[in-house]
Amino acid sequence: MKNIFTSRRLVIGVIVVIVAIGAITLGARAHNSEKEPSLPVRVISDVSGWTSNIVNAPIRAIKGGFDSIDELMNTYQENDRLTKKVDDLAQTKVQLQVLQQENRALKDQLKISDTLTDYKVVNAVVTSRSPSNWQTQLIIDKGTNAGLKKGLSVMGSGGLIGRITQVNTTNAKVELLSDNSQVSDRFAIRVQNSAGETVDGIITSFNQAKNLIVMGQITSSVSVKKGDLVTTSGLGGVTPSGLYVGKVEKVGSDNYGLSKKIYIKPATDFNNIPVVSVAIP
Repeated sequence: MKNIFTSRRLVIGVIVVIVAIGAITLGARAHNSEKEPSLPVRVISDVSGWTSNIVNAPIRAIKGGFDSIDELMNTYQENDRLTKKVDDLAQTKVQLQVLQQENRALKDQLKISDTLTDYKVVNAVVTSRSPSNWQTQLIIDKGTNAGLKKGLSVMGSGGLIGRITQVNTTNAKVELLSDNSQVSDRFAIRVQNSAGETVDGIITSFNQAKNLIVMGQITSSVSVKKGDLVTTSGLGGVTPSGLYVGKVEKVGSDNYGLSKKIYIKPATDFNNIPVVSVAIP
């Protein structure tokens, strides 16, 4: 077998080792010295730096290639996710249009006026409530700048609480269902019993002592009982149908026993209304 450790190669190897040791020694001295390094040190440093750049260039190129591929894959995956989201939104839009058409067809068939699905809901914060008219009105922080206008229905956290009676640019006044001073423009409401039968009437007053809404002008003889749900009927076209008002507390009659009265426990505590929602056609 050929001997790889010939005398010539051995001498070259020793020279390389000596040069390397000398370069390291000179570099260390130059690093510790405050004087400018000598010419041999500078030459060796330049050659070492040049060699290092040549060796590292392919490594940097390969690393940069891998980074580019990784970024490309991330971009592709993100684009795929966004494409799926766009497709989902398009499908949802189509489904919504179909549901709206079916909803309108059912309303026409049942001869039902506009419901809450035909309205935009604007949320507002109660900013003022005077102790002198605590049970009658409140002020909210939205006005004509948000599309509000007189007569719109207002809901609290539980259900219907009243309607807007005055609108300014940045605020509006809400008249509550608990206001007994109002003698006109009452809400048309409807009671539905367990058998699906309905009784229509209007809110005629509010019993402050018992905290009950009074429903009058009832012409139907359909039987209702405690716990039956009460909602707006939508009759008149001003108020959307289906707004929750409360539950039947008891059924009675007026002072003369001539007409039926239905007493309703309101869905919302009129003493605690921090925020409201306004239904805008």
